[in-house]
Amino acid sequence: MSNISGQSAISAEPREHRFESAAGEICWFEWGASRPDKPSLLLIHATGFHARLWDPVVAALGEGWHVIAPDLRGHGRSYRPETLTDWLETAADIVEWADACLTGPVTAVGHSMGAFVAARLAAMRADFVERLILVDPVMMAPEVYGTDGGWTFTDPSEHPVARRRNAWASTEEMLTRFGARLPYANWERAALEAYCHFGLVPAANGEGLELGCPPFLEASCYIGSLARSPYQWVDAIKAPTTVIRARLAERSSTMDFSISPTWPRLAMMMPGGVDLHWKDLSHFIPMEAPERLARLIAEQG
Repeated sequence: MSNISGQSAISAEPREHRFESAAGEICWFEWGASRPDKPSLLLIHATGFHARLWDPVVAALGEGWHVIAPDLRGHGRSYRPETLTDWLETAADIVEWADACLTGPVTAVGHSMGAFVAARLAAMRADFVERLILVDPVMMAPEVYGTDGGWTFTDPSEHPVARRRNAWASTEEMLTRFGARLPYANWERAALEAYCHFGLVPAANGEGLELGCPPFLEASCYIGSLARSPYQWVDAIKAPTTVIRARLAERSSTMDFSISPTWPRLAMMMPGGVDLHWKDLSHFIPMEAPERLARLIAEQG
């Protein structure tokens, strides 16, 4: 992969760390070393994914960056709670982890639910987050919070995501199955490989592999998307904020990820807010255009 710095891409594997939060163990990854002249880069992934899905973005950035990325609760190699419906609890883990493990300042970049978490961190630790980049955040119009948002179910077991295939024999099997299917067929190949390789963990029953974020937990996370309005606390954010939105159109269903979930006026709620409409891309911006996103991060971070 080429990189936006003109230097060789980061090739070394990141260092893996563990932090025992009050709720459970958080796994996190670290590339490079902190620098006194440059904020660290904090990357927070979306629902159903994991920290290593940022690998193509990190590679595109090139050398000279200190990058940190956690697996959120219920994802990747972090602990699994019974449910993920409360996004503020997910964010609380990251605030606790950041207090214990990181030294500021940081540029925080979050995708989808990860953007909600990054925004919450910026609100809770305004002196720690120097800049905020929200990549197609699941921060919807204020009036939809506290409603059913069009969902026809409240039990995660009834959600269509709960029926996802969970058991896999190998990474190669998952790659083969997803490689020609939407939305994965639109991803950069390196992103799909990172998703499959690091998104599987040894199965609890000892046979084969399973998703790091089990389907039931992923479903519970989607159901929780309307439970906690960010507009109760966004005014505490002090960091200059860029909001990147994906394409807009009529959503075919509540699970139509080709369309942006972001409130178009969100940037107006943020200090120095900048709204960027990348209308050629779907909700999966970091997977479809990692170099483009890395270029923006380099310009702003």
